Amino acid sequence: MTSQVSSPAEQTDGADETVVGAQRKPVGTKDVRRLDRVIIRFAGDSGDGMQLTGDRFTSETASFGNDLSTLPNFPAEIRAPAGTLPGVSSFQLHFADHDILTPGDAPNVLVAMNPAALKANVGDLPRGAEIIVNTDEFTKRAMQKVGYDTSPLDDGSLDGYRLHPVPLTTLTVEALKEFDLSRKEAERSKNMFALGLLSWMYHRPTEGTEKFLKSKFAKKPDIAEANIAAYRAGWNFGETTEDFAVSYEVAPAATAFPPGTYRNISGNLSLAYGLIAASRQADLPLFLGSYPITPASDILHELSRHKNFGVRTFQAEDEIAGIGAALGAAFGGSLAVTTTSGPGVALKSETIGLAVSLELPLLVVDIQRGGPSTGLPTKTEQADLLQAMYGRNGEAPVPVVAPRTPADCFDAALEAARIALTYRTPVFLLSDGYLANGSEPWRIPETDELPDLAVRFAQGPNHTLDDGTEVFWPYKRDPHTLARPWAVPGTPGLEHRIGGIEKQDGTGNISYDPANHDFMVRTRQAKVDGIAVPDLEVDDPDGARTLVLGWGSTYGPITAAVRRLRTAGEPVAQAHLRHLNPFPANLGAVLKRYDKVVVPEMNLGQLATLIRAKYLVDAQSYNQVNGMPFKAEQLATVLKEAIDG
Repeated sequence: MTSQVSSPAEQTDGADETVVGAQRKPVGTKDVRRLDRVIIRFAGDSGDGMQLTGDRFTSETASFGNDLSTLPNFPAEIRAPAGTLPGVSSFQLHFADHDILTPGDAPNVLVAMNPAALKANVGDLPRGAEIIVNTDEFTKRAMQKVGYDTSPLDDGSLDGYRLHPVPLTTLTVEALKEFDLSRKEAERSKNMFALGLLSWMYHRPTEGTEKFLKSKFAKKPDIAEANIAAYRAGWNFGETTEDFAVSYEVAPAATAFPPGTYRNISGNLSLAYGLIAASRQADLPLFLGSYPITPASDILHELSRHKNFGVRTFQAEDEIAGIGAALGAAFGGSLAVTTTSGPGVALKSETIGLAVSLELPLLVVDIQRGGPSTGLPTKTEQADLLQAMYGRNGEAPVPVVAPRTPADCFDAALEAARIALTYRTPVFLLSDGYLANGSEPWRIPETDELPDLAVRFAQGPNHTLDDGTEVFWPYKRDPHTLARPWAVPGTPGLEHRIGGIEKQDGTGNISYDPANHDFMVRTRQAKVDGIAVPDLEVDDPDGARTLVLGWGSTYGPITAAVRRLRTAGEPVAQAHLRHLNPFPANLGAVLKRYDKVVVPEMNLGQLATLIRAKYLVDAQSYNQVNGMPFKAEQLATVLKEAIDG
């Protein structure tokens, strides 16, 4: 869904994590309170439709014009054990009338569909938060399954919260009794009842969700109508019940966005659109060779829908076949991409090395997740940086680019394509599960804002021998970029040898000469080292002595923490890396300007290790590997200690 915003941009310093303020105005018999922001978490079994519920609430919130940030959190199993703590699926949404950066530290509202959902999430709630529970699921057996000896709804353990006991299942079944559905079928719509109730509480639009349901169940109109009926029943319940005496308004974030047309977008969708835009700007067909893997599969699913843009997708039998096909497509003149996560990168490493040797453009998209091995497939981590940098045999340098937000995945894809096409090299694009599944508003760019990625293929001889013969040398280099010519197979006179054995400089013939190998290794490294990347920008309005340096998806929590500290009068500087190989040319000078450098990462200190080794700076690591993103308050505390220490 898109929305028009015509007011100028304005960032509210420190507003991402401020306490909610409220104004009350009476409307009929119900009060309406105006809030500046709200954090809602839907939680239930993985089969309760919590991701769909959160996604629909998010879509309506985006169309309303709020700024927003989301955090889906779900088990790795397709259908996790019902009623258990490991089987809980949740979706957190933070929306506001101002610029925000994170899904929020602590929910103001928890919708718990069963005892497991309550127990798994109640510890994250601040005192005074609202809890809406589906009382129908609080049976003795269900409570014992998660360790409740007595009902938390009756034993006083929730006295510090505003508890709303609602028999969601019973009310849903009652609302659908006119439909020819079994009780089990009717119960499946209880998430729509909950969505309707929350939509009433926060004055969300309804038309989009009803249209979505009609489209989703177009082949089953009775199911569509049943879900719409449950959705409306939830809305009406909120309007009529005495338990909900107050509803809330969060005004559109009109001052948070530059003028333009906006839509809600997830990181994987943004990245897919960026790849399509790159292929259009390069005037090259886009080829994706991929094997399904969480959390990267959505990119394959999305690109497969866009054959009309010259996109070809190939779901291979395994990771190695996927990248092999992609590299073949690169040799054939396509913008070639392979998508995966950390375990798949390990399998693709030999072919990535082959791409380095062949010096062909190839985008390797790694949507990082918790590891090692299969690890935590649906949780987030930043632990593949060293693998991207060094995870190949021999000296095989590869540029590395990392987006910072879900919407930024679009621009990062364009930048990765620019580097790959200009310098004839594979490029790593390091996103992660937090960015891939999270979403935020994205301003749809005008086509004239996109970079020119036009490519010139080799058309004829490029070298003259001593006897005057004109020949084609596949490894004769551009003096500025050190890129070799890109010769499409079938071009007359440009036949040349490819393969993984070392090539002779210029001619591309097989060579075992030690001096030639030394020269080629150093040349490939020099090509990567010489890639033109923008200087690192530093946000330091107060002349701080402490710098917080981040990369990738830590941008939101770091920036929110920095805003909070500055609001409290604490001077702190911030810089965020997009290019991790090569580093920006001014990075060393930036680091030396500060007494302390703190590097928060969702790993055990991989960027900090690189910084220490290259610049001999005593960077302080702050690390987290629990599968979840940082919280702003957590980072603010760490940075305050660094400033005071």
